[in-house]
Amino acid sequence: MTVKATLKRIFLTRHAQAEHNVMSDWSIPDAPLTTLGRQQAATLHEQTKDTIQKTAELLVTSAMRRPLSTAVLGFPDLRKRLEAEGKQILVLPQLQECADWPCDTGSPRAVLEDDPEYAGLDFSLLTPDWTSKQGFYAPTDDALKHRARWNRRWLRERPEHQIVVVAHGDCLRYMTQGDNTHEPWANTEVREYTFQVDEHEDKHGDAWLVPIELVTRAGKTEPTTSELLEMKDR
Repeated sequence: MTVKATLKRIFLTRHAQAEHNVMSDWSIPDAPLTTLGRQQAATLHEQTKDTIQKTAELLVTSAMRRPLSTAVLGFPDLRKRLEAEGKQILVLPQLQECADWPCDTGSPRAVLEDDPEYAGLDFSLLTPDWTSKQGFYAPTDDALKHRARWNRRWLRERPEHQIVVVAHGDCLRYMTQGDNTHEPWANTEVREYTFQVDEHEDKHGDAWLVPIELVTRAGKTEPTTSELLEMKDR
C-alpha cells in the first residue's frame, strides 16, 4: 500500500569523512572514507540503532564508495533486519555527487561488486553510463536540478513509510533546497524530512521536501568539493 507523501519520513544522511574532504585533493578516484570517517560511521550506528534502524523500511545509498561504506558501517542493524525481510541495501546511481572531478566520479559496477565490503548490496540499477558525468549525470546546474527533482519524485513514489538515504553534501542541498546553497551539512548528519504536499496537490511535480528535525550528527562540517573549489579560487 502506498503511503501518502505528507506522512512519509525521509532520513537524509551525509556520508562520513572522506579522504578528499581533509586532503583537498580532487584527484583521488572515488574518494573512500578516512580512518576517522569509518569511526564516525560506527558512531552513527550507536546513535541510531535504537531509533530509525528499528523502524525504517528501506536503506538506499549513492553508488560512490564513501556513502556505500557509510551505509554499511553506519546502519548494520537496519541492513540485517531488512535483509531478513528480503530487502538488500539499494544502490541508486542518481544520488551520486555533483561535480566531475575524480573524487566525485564513481567506480564501474564490476569494481564495486568485487569489493568484499560491499558484498550483498543491490547494484542492479547501475547502468554503464552512470560514471559518464554526461547527459542526466552532467555537472551542470540545470542537470543537477533535474536530477534532484528525479530523486525527490523517486522517493515519493516508493511505497515505504520511512526511508534512510545516504548521499553527498552538494547532492543533498540540491534535493532539499533546489540549489547548491552551501548550507552546512556535517559528516554523518541525519535530518528528517517529509513532503510538502501530497502528489495530487503538487501542480508542478517538484516533490519538495520540508524539514522536520535534526536526528543526529557524528562528524564535523567538512567542506564539499564545490566549497573546496571556492576556497581554492579565493
